[in-house]
Amino acid sequence: MSPFRLTRTLPEDAAGAALRADVRAGLTGSPKTLPPKWFYDARGSELFEEITTLPEYYPTRAEREILLERADEIAAVSGARTLVELGSGSSEKTRHLIAALDGLRTYVPVDVSESALTRAGQTLAAERPGLDVHALVADFTAELTLPETPGPRLVAFLGGTIGNLLPDERSAFLSKVRALLAPGDALLLGTDLVKDEKTLVRAYDDAAGVTAAFNKNVLNVVNRELGADFDPDAFDHVAVWDAEHEWVEMRLRSRTAQSVKIPALELVVDFAEGEELRTEVSAKFRQEGVRAELSAAGLDLTRWWTDGEGRFALSLSVAR
Repeated sequence: MSPFRLTRTLPEDAAGAALRADVRAGLTGSPKTLPPKWFYDARGSELFEEITTLPEYYPTRAEREILLERADEIAAVSGARTLVELGSGSSEKTRHLIAALDGLRTYVPVDVSESALTRAGQTLAAERPGLDVHALVADFTAELTLPETPGPRLVAFLGGTIGNLLPDERSAFLSKVRALLAPGDALLLGTDLVKDEKTLVRAYDDAAGVTAAFNKNVLNVVNRELGADFDPDAFDHVAVWDAEHEWVEMRLRSRTAQSVKIPALELVVDFAEGEELRTEVSAKFRQEGVRAELSAAGLDLTRWWTDGEGRFALSLSVAR
């Protein structure tokens, strides 16, 4: 069996401290917000897996199509001996890429979930003799230090997750990624593309209501972890397209005037009838915009691949 190692870089209560800080800041701000990372407890992860199979939700299928068609080309262009995957989860998305990277020596999955890393890492280590799997329990949006590994390195950030970051956050994130790379190393980035409003909104407001349950699950997380008394049924799921910023916003709209107690924070939060709590921004991109943001961070876009319908893109950019 190949080596599997796991390094924890997060303090034991890092998630709890971050949740408390995010909830206090987000629910006392105007407008009220909560970061989308808090969707993903065990139930939220199950719901998201279900979302990826829905007919309305195209990004996962479109990205998989590109990976299947282009894995050999990505491998040839990058020549990677180390693959770093940010927000790796089950590592399912990168299996085709890992298989195509003949010269791959080390795989570094990075995620906040130790259990997901352990399951995926041990499976990959068993499946691919000679592959060194060094998992990192870490928050990739914070400062990140990678283990010593052979170059060239390829950092993969897939799923369109970069769209959940606001422009200033994206700029900071891409600069941090560039700092992990030596000249000639590369970034493989998944970006959902601007398209018609109807298609975009349907992807975040499916007919079966799975995304609505996923959105409301953030309230269940706050209830469980901070002793809050949110009633998810007192909120409606809302998805809207912001044409000016070219992003989809998911919101929770209060059905009535209500007060929510959050004992762990000694906080009471008042909602007016119809008041909205923003839970996610999902930016959509155009090639020229992606190129400009990468360039500003010291990365030169060299390859751009889309699925057959032009809905989603994978780009490869090289550190200069």
